[in-house]
Parts: sequence; structure tokens; C-alpha cells
Amino acid sequence: MHTNINVNIQNCHEGKKLLDCACGRTGVAPPRQRTTKERLMARGSDTGPNGPKVSAVQKVVVALTDDIAAGVLSPGERVDEVRLAEQLGVSRTPVREALNQLVAQRILVAGEKRGVRVAQYSREELSQIFEVMYEIEVMCARMASQRLTLLSRSEIELAQAKCIRIAEAGDRVEYMHANEDLHHAIYRATGNAFMEELASEFRRRTGPFRAKKFGSEKDLIASAKSHESLLASIFSADSKVASDGMREHMAASFLQALEAFKHN
Repeated sequence: MHTNINVNIQNCHEGKKLLDCACGRTGVAPPRQRTTKERLMARGSDTGPNGPKVSAVQKVVVALTDDIAAGVLSPGERVDEVRLAEQLGVSRTPVREALNQLVAQRILVAGEKRGVRVAQYSREELSQIFEVMYEIEVMCARMASQRLTLLSRSEIELAQAKCIRIAEAGDRVEYMHANEDLHHAIYRATGNAFMEELASEFRRRTGPFRAKKFGSEKDLIASAKSHESLLASIFSADSKVASDGMREHMAASFLQALEAFKHN
């Protein structure tokens, strides 16, 4: 296990080379915001773990949960069935089936009229969800700190490099996706698939609310930099240090989200 690791990859020689590569610092202009279909293609969502194509229903589920977690779709926003089918290049039948699945999971809710909307919570309900999510994230940090492998550490570092690159580009939507990727890398580092699934579920539910706290490029950069102390605590191989690091990180994040929710 690694101890006393400096995760400030901008100041680390090898980390800086990795960051420069990930950031594409070659004088090229920052990337534009990609469409849902382009993000899916970039993430390889059209293929399964062994290569074959996933079902059209699963493709829609992945696209929607991805955009909900990243705040692309706002709380209470109606999901446009026709537009979604066109964006993903599928018929409306798998779209309807995917929507039904997400309604059953309470990620979407059926409207009074035809159609479905992104789940919307009161401030009290959101506080209760955050309370549970807080404890789950702390457990993930503690478990990851004790089970970290070279591969999982590399995945986390690459995800952080991506967060920095996108934060500097000022792309809020893509930053939310990158931030989700970072936390998912931490979940995978626990080596517990059930914990990963549980933690991911809460991130999907709270994504639209957490996205509200990012009002400017400055907010994105501050968020990306806040990851450095969090990752240092996880890489310390000390479960208490890792738990405390995640507690501090999530408490600040939730307070910011609730404050933004109050003003919307």
C-alpha cells in the first residue's frame, strides 16, 4: 500500500506529464459541450463488457441516468420521448421501456398527464437523502483506502486529471460527468459491487440538485482542487484519515447544494 502520497498531480513530475497529456495542452481550444449521443459514443456505451452491443433499452437507460446524474436534466423537467429517440438513434419502443424502468426506480416520476419527469424533492427530502448518501460515501472512502490497488489508484488519478482539464475549460455539464467518473472510480476501489451499486444510486438521485452549486468556472476549479485533499486521505491507507477526508468533502458539497437549492 502507498503511504504519504502527494496527489497534487500538477506538482508531481509523472503526474504533470499525465495531466498535460489528459489536458491536451497543445494550444488547442477547449472542447465544446457534446451531445448525449456523442458522450455515449465516447464512453463506449454502445458495447458491452465483452464487445457485443448492449440492448437499445439499456442504451437509453444509461443515457438518461448519465444526464440526470450530471444535472443535464433538471428536477421536475419533462423527458422528451421523441427527441430522446432521435438523439440516440432508437425507436420509441425501447425509450418507453427505459422510462418505465426509471419510474419504477423512482429516478423519474409519471406526470399527471402523459409523459414523465425527473424526480423532484423538497428541501427536507433532499436533506434526508444527503444524510444517507453522506454515510455511504464515507464508507466507500474507508473501504477504498484499505483495498486500493495500483490499477484502482491509476483510475482515480486519471479521473482527477480529467476533472482538472474540464474545470479549466469551464464546461459545467462535462465537469459533472467527470466528477461522477471520479466518485465511481472510488466506489470501484472498494472491491464491493453491492456498495458500488448503492453509492451510484444515490449519485443518480441527487445529480440535478448537486449541479446547481456550479454557477461559474471558478466553482468548477474550486471543486476540482478540493479533490486533492480527499484523494490524499484515501491514498494514505489509513481508514480513519480517509473517512474524515470524505466527511469534510461531502459536508461542504451538500451545504453548497442545499444553499443553491434555496435560491432556486
